[in-house]
Amino acid sequence: MSKESSFDIVSKIDLSEVDNAINIAMKEIKTRYDFKGSKSDISLDKGSEELTLVSDDEYKMEQLKDVLISKLIKRDVPLKNLDYSKIEQASGGTVRQRAKLVQGIDKDNAKKINTIIKNSGVKVKSQVQDDQVRVSGKNRDDLQQIIAAIREADLSIDVQFINYR
Repeated sequence: MSKESSFDIVSKIDLSEVDNAINIAMKEIKTRYDFKGSKSDISLDKGSEELTLVSDDEYKMEQLKDVLISKLIKRDVPLKNLDYSKIEQASGGTVRQRAKLVQGIDKDNAKKINTIIKNSGVKVKSQVQDDQVRVSGKNRDDLQQIIAAIREADLSIDVQFINYR
């Protein structure tokens, strides 16, 4: 009798990498000529896992986001897991935008992942466990096919594959 192999599908963001990207972005903003005298700032609230971007106007806000996004990409932080809210007016004639860091797989995406697995025709089992999906099967090649199918799928979040046994 063969032993079952399994892996977990998760969606996580490394908050220390986000913090590093913010620090590097803020250093760049302080030295850039087009941000001279600007009230631009990026902060991370680790408790609510939310980024807050503040800038002088909407144009500078887009510039600020571009700098942050480039730093997040370099630190391998998935951009799909940033959920931006609307730009709102803040005190002192500035504008503010919040971005929620999405952690874990929500019910809708878990259903999409299960549908992808079922439609693949590969003989594996999948089950949703809180904010992750566990996939198990007898053949490791089948599990590799599932990983490839999920990577090709257009999900609204970025997923990682862990605990491959």
